[in-house]
Order: sequence, then structure tokens, then C-alpha cells
Amino acid sequence: MLISAQTGRWRKSPNPLFTRDHRSLMQKDHLTPVPFAALGLHDALLESVEDAGFSYCTPIQAATLPPALKGQDIAGQAQTGTGKTAAFLLATLHHLMQTPVAEDAVGPWAIIIAPTRELAVQIHRDAELLGGYTGLKFAAVFGGTGYDSQRRQLEGGVDVLIGTPGRLIDYLKQGIYRLSAIEVVVLDEADRMFDLGFITDIRYLLRKMPPPGQRINMLFSATLSNRVMELAYEHMNNPQVIRIETEHVTADKVRQALYHVSARDKIALLLGIMRRHDPKRTMIFVNTKRAADRVTGYLLGNGYQAEVLSGDIPQNKRLKLLESFQRGELPILVATDVAARGLHIPDVTHVINFDLPQDREDYVHRIGRTARIGASGDAISFACEEYVYSLPEIEEFIGQKIPVQAMTEDLLLDFKPPKRLEPRRPLSGNSDHRGRGRTPPYRRPAGRT
Repeated sequence: MLISAQTGRWRKSPNPLFTRDHRSLMQKDHLTPVPFAALGLHDALLESVEDAGFSYCTPIQAATLPPALKGQDIAGQAQTGTGKTAAFLLATLHHLMQTPVAEDAVGPWAIIIAPTRELAVQIHRDAELLGGYTGLKFAAVFGGTGYDSQRRQLEGGVDVLIGTPGRLIDYLKQGIYRLSAIEVVVLDEADRMFDLGFITDIRYLLRKMPPPGQRINMLFSATLSNRVMELAYEHMNNPQVIRIETEHVTADKVRQALYHVSARDKIALLLGIMRRHDPKRTMIFVNTKRAADRVTGYLLGNGYQAEVLSGDIPQNKRLKLLESFQRGELPILVATDVAARGLHIPDVTHVINFDLPQDREDYVHRIGRTARIGASGDAISFACEEYVYSLPEIEEFIGQKIPVQAMTEDLLLDFKPPKRLEPRRPLSGNSDHRGRGRTPPYRRPAGRT
């Protein structure tokens, strides 16, 4: 069913947003016996889930949705790629659809805060999928692009606001929107918020909202560290802590391998690995933007199609690269850790850590780009003299030794010189828009009862 914002009446309508490419949101493998139909979800949400062809919850969804749907605050932890996004979106949208508001009330009513632009875009896409029959309006705001268009979207009224801390605070201080009516707040990848230095901004935003007891608070992350739990207990209302434990921190169906290799032989080994495995969709992680350009240059120079995804790539291009990679048009993405978390990219067959990450948790997030929700995949890591020092901490964190593979001569290929990449222009800052906007009155769609 679909609620018409104009008439307030239910009408049957197909949901064209659900396509095969979008179904990474909830996969059919790695599920529990708990059906979505038994949770008491609003009819509009159930219909979207049914359109997608899914009937049963993943473990994190089965554990968190029942209390969240009753209004209980949640601090949830599960492996990356297990359906956390769908869990908090379904809980958020269910509350909004069940809770009426005055006709002259002004939103937004829910806010979802993400640490990166890419994750905000992904959450917004998933929200439109799951909320396709609700009649609710969604908006995503993030830095690097679209300053005026995002501002106009907020001025036009929004029910669910998704964004990164900096851009959210920018518009808030200009009066483009208010947080005084927030009923649901979600922090996604909270540990990453700390890593990126956003916690002061997060606390600023939380203090502009109604008190914790007057809203539903949800915090989801792949890890719940002491500092994250301190934030939870400070700004949440007696949250229920839910951890989905597994034997290993990493996904069970990731085939891990490690090569000890000198830094000068890493390009030769990478090309040898690519020839031996013939991967269909590969993410290659490096630690620096300079390394990303270098690796990509050698791949292009030796007959592979590849692109760079790093923090200094203009936002519009980054989004186009991700879409091309998700559609299978781009087979290889060379990335810094900007792409290590939260992105739903289906059918990644191989993750290669060209540089072993220096943060042990980044290892888990990187290799979590493959073997998404019950699938299998390969994670191959190079341990050179520069980055091998992080290996003991990584293995201690994941609770296992990464199987070491023997270096053979056939793996070290002779290679052609790299292709020279076009120099990138420095990113320009946002325009200095300091005028104050005013959000016109906007009511939730009629029928939200």
C-alpha cells in the first residue's frame, strides 16, 4: 500500500525501486527462522520487504527489531554486512508510521548520522527502498557537493534526515532545519565517528534534540568499544546492548591468505595474484592516496581496468565510481579506507590488502567488503617490511592466524611501466553560504496512525 501525501488514502502501487542490484540490503542466506511478518511491522514496510522477496531476518535484525519496535533504545553490534542498516531503518520508519503528529508540526522527525559521505548515500538509498510505500520524505546531506540542492531539499520539508556531522551542523546553524522535533536518532558506525574526530560534533547535535527519554535512540556498529558505550550511556535512555557473537570477528566464509613480500615486489605479486585468481569484482586497499595512484597506474599499464577511490576525489566522481563498480562495469577499485565501511557492494569476489592496515579493526572492515551476508569470498593480504608490524595486533583481534601462502616464482610477474594518471585538481571548499533559510510548514502524510 502507498499513502498519498495529497489525499491521505491508501492505494496499491508496485515499488519500482526494488531491483536485483539493490538486494544486498537483505540477502537470503545466513538467516534466522524469525519471519518479518511476525514482528508487527507496519503494513507499508511489510509490503516493501515482501516486494524484495525476503521473509526472514538476519541475526542482528531478529535480535534488535523486537525491542526497537517497542521503543527500546538499542546499542547493537554485529559483523559488517549482516543487515544492521535494514534493522535500524525498519525500526525508525515503523515508529514514524505509527505515531501521529499535529497537522502544523514541522520535521524532521528522525535523524540518521553517518561518518562518511558514501555511507550516508547508501543509507539514503536503502531508506528509499524500505520506505517506498510510506509516503515519507527522505533527504541526505553531506559535504563535497550539492550544497545548494541539499539546502533546497531541506527547505522543502523532510521527515527522515540522513547526513554526515559537518554538513548537518552547517545547515542547523543557519536555521535551515531544527532538531527540536526529533523522535528517533540513529548513530551508525559510532566507533568510526571517534576515529574521524566527530564525537564533539555528535554531542553538539544530540544536545540540540529533545532529552534522551523523549526520543528513541539507536546506535549500531561493528564494534562496541568502551568509548562508544560511554557515549551510549551518556546520550541514550537505558539502552539494551545486543551483540551478535561469532566464533571469529571476521565473516566465516572469507578465505583469508597472507603473503610475506618485500615492498619492491608487491606490484609483481599483485599482478601475479590477479592472473592466478582472475577475480570478477575486486577491491584493492592501500594506506595512502599516493599508493592508490601508484597501484592504479601499474594496473592500467598492464591491461587492467581500474579506478581510484580516495578522499581527494571529487564527491560527484566518487559516487559515479561506486555506482559503476556496483553495476559491474568497473572490475577493480583501488581504495583507501574511505571505502572500508558500511558500503553495500554485492558480489565482491576478492579483497586485496596491498598495504596491511595499521589499525586492526580496519582489517575486519576491509575484508568485510566480500562474503556479504552468507556469501563467500577471498581476502588476500601483503605483509611487507613497512606494514608487517600491525600483523600481530590484527591476528590477536580476529582470534586466528592468517594462513600464510608460499611465494613462488610464477607469482612474481614481469610488468610493464605504469600509465600516468591525470593530475587531480585540489578540492575546493564549500561556497560561503551564510544566508538564513526558513523551513516552510510540512506535515507528515495523512494516514500515519
